Amino acid sequence: MTLLHQPALIDKRRRIVEFCLKQKVLLTRELVERLNDQAVVDAACAIIEGPDPAVWTLMDMLRPSIAPPGITAQQARDIAEFPVKIVWDYDDKASKRSLQDFVGYFNARYTRLSKMLRQRADLQSATSIGRVVASKERQPVAMIGMVSGKDVTKNENLILTVEDPTGTIKVLVNKQKQEVFTLANDIVHDEVIGIIGTNSGNGMVFANTMIYPDIPHIEIKKSPEEVYAVFLSCVHVGSTRFLHDAFDKFLKWIRGEHGTDAQRAMASKVGYVIVMGDTVDGVGIYPNQEKELLIKDIYAQYAEAARLFSQIPRHIKIILSPGNHDALRLSEPQPKLFKDYAKPFWEMPNVIMTGNPAVINIHAKDGFPGFNVLTYHGFSFDDYSEIVPSIKNSGRNCSERTPLIMKFLLQRRHLAPAHTSTLYVPDPRYDPLVIEQVPDVFAAGHIHKAGADSYRGVTIIACSTFQAKTDFQERVGHEPDPGKVPVLNLQTRKIHMLKFGDA
Repeated sequence: MTLLHQPALIDKRRRIVEFCLKQKVLLTRELVERLNDQAVVDAACAIIEGPDPAVWTLMDMLRPSIAPPGITAQQARDIAEFPVKIVWDYDDKASKRSLQDFVGYFNARYTRLSKMLRQRADLQSATSIGRVVASKERQPVAMIGMVSGKDVTKNENLILTVEDPTGTIKVLVNKQKQEVFTLANDIVHDEVIGIIGTNSGNGMVFANTMIYPDIPHIEIKKSPEEVYAVFLSCVHVGSTRFLHDAFDKFLKWIRGEHGTDAQRAMASKVGYVIVMGDTVDGVGIYPNQEKELLIKDIYAQYAEAARLFSQIPRHIKIILSPGNHDALRLSEPQPKLFKDYAKPFWEMPNVIMTGNPAVINIHAKDGFPGFNVLTYHGFSFDDYSEIVPSIKNSGRNCSERTPLIMKFLLQRRHLAPAHTSTLYVPDPRYDPLVIEQVPDVFAAGHIHKAGADSYRGVTIIACSTFQAKTDFQERVGHEPDPGKVPVLNLQTRKIHMLKFGDA
């Protein structure tokens, strides 16, 4: 008897279709044909009748490229146990770019960040720069502008050039006003700030206070159950310096085959592996790279990386985003990895692709909103390590400054405020590198050294690497810490640093 002549299975099939229609999802013919498979029907019913019946989980299971025929009901329950939702991902619209796109891009950035600043009580009545310049009276003033210049006078005071859509003005920051001078000293070009001071009446403002867009203090959410999220970056599969033995130990640990009893118990409760770019070493990324490649074909690099990641238990969700070594454009925001190159990853049932940057929500359950995680590879970080005085003079090695940089960017509400800190695509609709939502977790990689911090309730996680120290890192003084993996307990918000290998 075929499926279509079994009353019990016909009823299940009907319930699945009705569930989709209630969620305003229309099944394609291809997906309906998938419901001719008894195992698929049982798996689908396990999802819609489970504690968290999400339609997107059902669709992930039904798509042939995501889940092959024959998936069991238990596998479907395992997949549904660790929900992932893409909260924000860049909608790339391919088009020619013009000078006007750059103008629109910066205007959009100014508009969004100035709205954030106007939420501050002392900036709600901020005056436009054009009106401040026009006024010839010496009086208190509050204004919001984008920094277009920063100079030091012969008396070692700071002069900022600040602009908004109405005009440009100079702002003097006296070194004797230590608090505001310290804040102003860290300002970089193109960031948007609030200024409270005194209008001189002749085209200059004397600053008394500097205000960043900054993030508010947020509630520290904690999962009602013990679940772990693992954070990776810069695996660099294909490089001659890829630490295969160390990564193999990581894979054995996450399968419960390596580590202490406590570490294995932790592995058994891992629900998410979040990977922030440079999964492969790439091809043609820098001059003479081929001399440092074990796998010289980009397709073979992704195939080998997918083979390794496929050893992670299938119930664990893998969220994968690109970095500057991946096979796509370097300009940010980066789209998802291309299917042509990374096809083996796209075919893995537990892999969810995102762009760079992205905001994902993990582990939302009935009565619990889950955690919003801002993921960013971190290509802009190199600049801020050197151009921000408080970070450069922190006493930390350049490889240890990542958590300080991430805190700095949260304060600016932007992942790359300085025009030259990263390559970017000017989108006149909005600036996708603005940190619109305050995340629960801000995670990044790129610098190859693990670290952690917290800022106003946001957990900051810097990822390590599985690549040994490179010649470039030797030249610039980077001290990577390969094989070190941050693991976040979603119930306690404690970060465990696990070390795999001695490299």
